[in-house]
Amino acid sequence: MAAAQDLRHVASDAPRVMVVDGSRMMRKLIGDVLLRELPNVEVIGCSGLAEAAAALASTPVDLVTTALVLPDGDGLRLAQAVRTAAGQRYMPVIVISGDAQSHLENRRFTEDVTDYFDKSLGHHALAAFIRGYVQPEPIPGAHVLYIEDSRTVALATMRMLQARAMRVTHVVSAEAALDFLRERRDAGDAPGADLVLTDVYLKGALDGRDVLTAVRNEFGYGKRRLPVLVMTGDANRDNQSTLLREGANDLVIKPIEERLLVTKALFQLRLARISEH
Repeated sequence: MAAAQDLRHVASDAPRVMVVDGSRMMRKLIGDVLLRELPNVEVIGCSGLAEAAAALASTPVDLVTTALVLPDGDGLRLAQAVRTAAGQRYMPVIVISGDAQSHLENRRFTEDVTDYFDKSLGHHALAAFIRGYVQPEPIPGAHVLYIEDSRTVALATMRMLQARAMRVTHVVSAEAALDFLRERRDAGDAPGADLVLTDVYLKGALDGRDVLTAVRNEFGYGKRRLPVLVMTGDANRDNQSTLLREGANDLVIKPIEERLLVTKALFQLRLARISEH
């Protein structure tokens, strides 16, 4: 039921944004700006970790903003809690801080944090920044390495991605995908793709989990260097969490809903390109 609710919500044109800050005044200020500048947005204000966790358990959201310091913890703990609570949901977590650049330079942010925003840029800029996440624009020419052994599924999925101006290299096995990545690495063109999209279960000796393990360990590509989206029909949340712990950026639950897949792919591509600069 939760997965079905997520699909219906992502397909909505009314995004939900959770604003977590210990200051009631700051929550209201951010909320008022978002309500003015993002049509149909629903703002869910929370004062800290406990309140945010309770809200996440009762309703899906599209994006979370958080202060770095909270009354009962900090934004990094909240980001970790979001990943645990949200599981497969498309859930950017944005830390808003007046000292964000220093934390970034000193590597204090974890990979649970999607991005950061320096509050000195102002709240109108914050609204534009959030709009880029909840209403992502195409990234023409982005290269997706797609691993799927079903011809019918592959054709349908490739059409979804190509309709958003993405370039797709399709292979039918984990072995072929790893050969592709090794060839690009040896040719000095590493990693050779902007994103990997793979099914978990594939014909052959290796599967999608083996691809994920190789990307993170053999090749040493971090989540931002080469994002990996894993498609799975396994509804077991423990198994889903294992894939995320092993290095998947996100999961796409089958049957695939086009807008959800495209949103997740564009989000990961945008984040990877931001981190390059």
